[in-house]
Amino acid sequence: MKLAICYTIISAENKMLIDSAKKRGAGLERIVDGESMLALPGRHAKEYHAMLQRSVSYSRSQALTYFFERQGSLVINSYRAASICGDKMITSLELAKSGVPTPKTLVAFTPESARLAAKELGFPFVVKPVMGSWARMVHRINDSDSLDAALESREEMGNPWQKIYYFQEHINKPGRDIRAFVVGDQVVAAIYRHSTEKSGWITNTGRGGTASKCEVTPELCEISLKAVSFLDEGIYGVDLMESENGLVVHEVNHTTEFRNSSPVTGVDIGDKMIEYFLARAKK
Repeated sequence: MKLAICYTIISAENKMLIDSAKKRGAGLERIVDGESMLALPGRHAKEYHAMLQRSVSYSRSQALTYFFERQGSLVINSYRAASICGDKMITSLELAKSGVPTPKTLVAFTPESARLAAKELGFPFVVKPVMGSWARMVHRINDSDSLDAALESREEMGNPWQKIYYFQEHINKPGRDIRAFVVGDQVVAAIYRHSTEKSGWITNTGRGGTASKCEVTPELCEISLKAVSFLDEGIYGVDLMESENGLVVHEVNHTTEFRNSSPVTGVDIGDKMIEYFLARAKK
């Protein structure tokens, strides 16, 4: 059984995954997305029985995932799952359709309609790129002046995705949010992500936020599993906020990081992922 891991860089997480696989007696052939060359015409024999997709490049990961799925390989996470999770607008639609509590969200396509959306939401609200990670270009818009500045800068960008205005109500969270790690049908661990002086109001640990253990309560487990119920079974990071009306889900990650989470939770999250991956590969 030939197995592989696909990545952009050999990050701390990817090293942990490769080491965990070795300890379990499984070798993972390494596929570097930027070094890959795909021969598209003709029929292809299946190269890998299963592949763990860890690319941070969304476009490369989608191309490679689709290619290997068409060869008959099991890819975790799937092309379909990444297509939904990689677009915040689609994720919001699917969360709402599945009855998962999620912040009020409006999407607009021009500065004029964006101003109408801002008026309906009211200040403050949060603007995010529909595609992106690590809280890059995520801003809290406090007034009309900051809105005008955000609209002007985005209109000058060449990337058309930045001209899709994804506005989300600002949840008055207690200086933290929650990430729950879903592996298959289990929530294996969860952390609080705290904002700091360095990160400002943003809680992402890649931007200076800090992590602490969050107990996986029945409520957290139920809402996290419901938040991935519309996706193909796989490995996900579910991001939640504590609102005045209970937990709300604002994002689902299909290539979740965990290096800052394992030490504080006491759970070897990478090994849980590998255990699940190998079990799926054997089916």
